[in-house]
Amino acid sequence: MVSLLSILFAFLLASPFDMAGQPVTVQKKMEKIAGDTVRLSFDMDISNGWHVYSTNQTGGPQSAEIRLDSISGASLAGGLGFAGDELRHMDAMFGAEVSYFENHARFIQDVVLESDRWYIEGNFTYGACNDESCLPPTHIEFIYKSDAPAAQSSESSVASDLTDLGSLDGFNAGQWAPANYSASAFKRDSGLLALFLTSMLGGLLALLTPCVWPIIPMTVSFFMKRSSDRRKSMRDAVIFGLCIMAVYVSIGLAVTLIFGANALNSLATNAIVNIVFFVVLVAFALSFFGLFEMTLPSGWSTGTDRKARSSGFAGLFFMALTLAIVSFSCTGPIIGFLLVDAAQRSSILAPTIGMTGFSLALAIPFALFAMFPGWLESLPRSGKWMQKVKVTLGFVELAFSLKFLSVADMAYGWGILPRELFIILWIIMAVILGLYLLGCFKSGRPGTVSVTLGIISLSFAAWLVPGLWGARLKAISAFCPPMSTRIFKNDVSTVEPDYTDYAQALAASDDSGKPVLIDFTGYGCVNCRKMEAAVWTDPDVAEKISNDFILVSLYVDDRTPLEHPVTVRENGQTVKIRTVGDKWSLLQRYKFAANAQPFYVIVTSQGELLSGPYTFDEDVTHFLDFLEF
Repeated sequence: MVSLLSILFAFLLASPFDMAGQPVTVQKKMEKIAGDTVRLSFDMDISNGWHVYSTNQTGGPQSAEIRLDSISGASLAGGLGFAGDELRHMDAMFGAEVSYFENHARFIQDVVLESDRWYIEGNFTYGACNDESCLPPTHIEFIYKSDAPAAQSSESSVASDLTDLGSLDGFNAGQWAPANYSASAFKRDSGLLALFLTSMLGGLLALLTPCVWPIIPMTVSFFMKRSSDRRKSMRDAVIFGLCIMAVYVSIGLAVTLIFGANALNSLATNAIVNIVFFVVLVAFALSFFGLFEMTLPSGWSTGTDRKARSSGFAGLFFMALTLAIVSFSCTGPIIGFLLVDAAQRSSILAPTIGMTGFSLALAIPFALFAMFPGWLESLPRSGKWMQKVKVTLGFVELAFSLKFLSVADMAYGWGILPRELFIILWIIMAVILGLYLLGCFKSGRPGTVSVTLGIISLSFAAWLVPGLWGARLKAISAFCPPMSTRIFKNDVSTVEPDYTDYAQALAASDDSGKPVLIDFTGYGCVNCRKMEAAVWTDPDVAEKISNDFILVSLYVDDRTPLEHPVTVRENGQTVKIRTVGDKWSLLQRYKFAANAQPFYVIVTSQGELLSGPYTFDEDVTHFLDFLEF
């Protein structure tokens, strides 16, 4: 017997989320160490799941480095050093070994003072990434001088009160105006309606399982014995239905409270969490096949059943709770899949909405049969057909589990589940399910419904076959690995940016009438390369971008120096914009209130927001939905 508690415990242990606001905080100071030598130090606290790259990186990641704007009466003693556990690994995306720190790091720069009056001005620059995105190069400004050597406080990298932009090259007040993220800007959140309907379908399927269907007559008997007053019985039936909803909706609320908004937004792409989802869904599928039974501790059901016999609201609530516990072995897999689906939505309300849809579909029949017990005579009796429902759901769970294995496979670069293998496994499962429903594995004639579903399953398997030779199979693109994972590739479309300058792209938009697709990216952004390889190579995406948009890629780590560096005020602190990358990072923070890449938005020729934002998500269907603003 497998306990739900052990699964949830393993899930929580595997969850790598950090609820802190800033992924990296830096404390800077200057101290005298010996004679005329002082030390500049930058102590970093790095949130779980994030890492900061070390010094002297080549081929992509932003190195930690000291940049001087002005120095007099002093000179640097050697290069930037560090203290901490430096980690190394070969990064396939960069094609080179990278060095980085996790949790804590300390960077130090020694300076020799050569005069009684000395002055040092510059910044400490670093790059930070997690499994989903990278921050633009972050600058910690510092000024130390002989008459005021005390350390300054660390600056924030998030814009809020940025001013004095007029002297910045290419700045246009209207085009740089902060975007208004109205409800229409987040078109992907419309998926919540689809989640609600899918969850209702899950609730209806749960009704047909062997753990739930037989409980309906027991419920009716409970209400008939509870009171002979017809009006009171109907009232209790309604309250009972609401209690069922309360039990399941509380699960959705618990998921939200435990993981939080930021964590839910990361669930869809985090590799470790996707592996956990894969294992859990496979376990659920095997339980549907009858290899073992997943149940909650027996004491839970007996305890709640005892309390359900009491009168009043408490009795109704505990009967609803008893229903949830007793039926867990059948409803648990469906709930697990729905919560996994909800975790991929962009809204913090998704788990609650999913559980509302599921519980509503489950509660309404129970409440209606409790109100009108005579309807029971028209219901089909429990029988072997329920086992077929259970096995069918097992195949569905097993098929969807591969989607989460695919996400982890791409994140770690294992290459164990290319597109062709994924499709082959789905074909095999669809064929086996079809033959099972047609009665090929047991004696007896299958019913009309089984034959119909068996033919549909075999037809689906046949429909999948062209995918082995490159067919896009758009109907399952949300689950199937992207075209870029194919072993046998033919012509793969891709796109190149039309511009790498914001003002030029807006001017081209004004001339052509096409909207501008802004791609905030970075040379050292691993997930930007993943998006380009997995999504932009899709023929539909490539054609859509090429024909309908002006594409501008703004590299926030472009180190090309500006002709005239600009000093601006950000969060009450002085910030210098020295490079082209600094300017694009400033644009992203100031206009779109974001500072991680990849980051996509669609704007007019005047810089007004049309759609977005869209961040790291390798689902081609989602990206096409984003482009259909």
